[in-house]
Amino acid sequence: MDRLLILAILIISTLPVYAQGQQPNAAKLKADAQKVVTIISSDTAKFHSYCQIVDLADEIEGTKQGQDSKKAKELSAKINDLEKKLGPEYLALAAGLKDVDPNSPDAQEINSILEELDESCGD
Repeated sequence: MDRLLILAILIISTLPVYAQGQQPNAAKLKADAQKVVTIISSDTAKFHSYCQIVDLADEIEGTKQGQDSKKAKELSAKINDLEKKLGPEYLALAAGLKDVDPNSPDAQEINSILEELDESCGD
């Protein structure tokens, strides 16, 4: 699943305060993404939570195709609980990505950085 799509799902329901009044800085977001990957991949509990989020986001995508909004809301609530375990760096990155065009070259580069975690989850 597209990493930016997963983060967009997470952003919808969490911490809009982080994004207020901020303009996205692509270089900072790229550095933040790399920092988040390092933090999560080096902490077993955070890594496990992140992989659960990826799995739940995939389930949400499936429920949208089946038009099961109740199930999607339940899964989103689980994601919200799990993402709190990932730390403020992750939450700040997610909020910063809110204003990034998902089709931009910067978004593609950030997506490739975050895919390192996705690939590790599949192991």
